[in-house]
Amino acid sequence: MPETDYVWLNRAALLNFEEIDRLINVFSRAGIERVRITGGEPLLRRNLQALIQLISAKDRIKDLALTTNGILLASQARALKTAGLHRVTVSLDTLRPDRFLSLTKGDFHHQVVNGIDAAAATFGGLKIDTVVIKNVNQDELVQMIEFGKKRNAEVRFIEYMDVGGATKWSMSSVVPRPEILQILSKHYGQILPISDTTSAPADRFALSDGTSFGIISSTTAPFCHSCDRSRITADGIWYLCLYATQGKDLRQSLRSGLSDDEILNQIKSSWENRTDEGAKDRLKEELREAFVSLKALRQDSHLEMHTRGG
Repeated sequence: MPETDYVWLNRAALLNFEEIDRLINVFSRAGIERVRITGGEPLLRRNLQALIQLISAKDRIKDLALTTNGILLASQARALKTAGLHRVTVSLDTLRPDRFLSLTKGDFHHQVVNGIDAAAATFGGLKIDTVVIKNVNQDELVQMIEFGKKRNAEVRFIEYMDVGGATKWSMSSVVPRPEILQILSKHYGQILPISDTTSAPADRFALSDGTSFGIISSTTAPFCHSCDRSRITADGIWYLCLYATQGKDLRQSLRSGLSDDEILNQIKSSWENRTDEGAKDRLKEELREAFVSLKALRQDSHLEMHTRGG
């Protein structure tokens, strides 16, 4: 859960499914072929399967994925698959229930594992995202790989990022990619890189038995030059970069009577003129502290990662 005392999004401001569907139609005309439903926690959205059905029916959308904390996944996995969802990613930072409680402020570890098991059985596999934090969970990397093996899950280790509400973040808490590889190679032996032509943020590697895993090293080795992702919040603010502090209000465009062509022109113009390289800019800073103060987060909930899929 995020920190307390935030200004939460106004429910009336949230995009309804028809508005989300319309935006995806416009973005697909601009060339978007991949959609990921994230959060916050997307499985809290009532009747999410109806949105999945709308999106999966679009010929232009070739890949439809969902990222979830997994707590509610066991009861919804089958319906999501039936509705047309292609892939699932579950966030899980520890295999220890006591650590899970400390990190998430919720006693739901068992439900998450059940959700992962249900996704593996329903989708034939999944991805597991694990944020690695020094002196917190770096001793579980091998166990996480083994946990994933049993479920046909590719684990992606993510460097601890200084975005949004990571108010306790410090560079000393980051476990960089070389250290992650060192820990794993000490146990598994030789690890080989996997050549990938996609623009996915993870560098992928293979163990000697063929098991693959990924590392997203956004903090120490940003991939800004190849990033082709952007994010729309639940209330329609479009962010071109995870580190952006300002976004474009597409909800206003939708509700002010603009045509799809006019919104498309807005999107194309913004994307073609983007200069965002937030992770690279942060890397250049000598004194690197939390990106946004807690005071600022309480004044604008859009600066928190739970509103923009971080």
